[in-house]
Amino acid sequence: MNIDKFKQQHLDILAAIDDLRRLARGGVAAQAQAIAEQIIAMSGLIKLHLAVEQRYLYPAAQASGVAKVAQLGRRYENEMQGIAGAYLDFAGRWNTPVRLEAEPEAFRSEANTVLHALFQRMRREDHELYPAVETLA
Repeated sequence: MNIDKFKQQHLDILAAIDDLRRLARGGVAAQAQAIAEQIIAMSGLIKLHLAVEQRYLYPAAQASGVAKVAQLGRRYENEMQGIAGAYLDFAGRWNTPVRLEAEPEAFRSEANTVLHALFQRMRREDHELYPAVETLA
């Protein structure tokens, strides 16, 4: 299975996270409008990536006939529910400038937690799941 698009989406998401961090370093309240816009844009990337993984990657891994790959597909699909839910809650909470201006430290704290979990998950996919799926050719 060719997963180059999944890998590219990871790079795009990581770049979006870097952009968000850069904006936050400029001051959450001062950059509230730009941060809200970045969260909305980033959410589009993440939702697309999640949908494509859910529709194609996990089912392909689970139906591969290779026990280890099938198990990884199930595990990653199950784990993604919590990570996706946490990110979507975060994005829904922080996609307006008014909220960001009112609670900049709460935003920073939640962003650090949620985006770190997302980053770690993508790293694990890149190093464990994707190589396993690529062996299916």
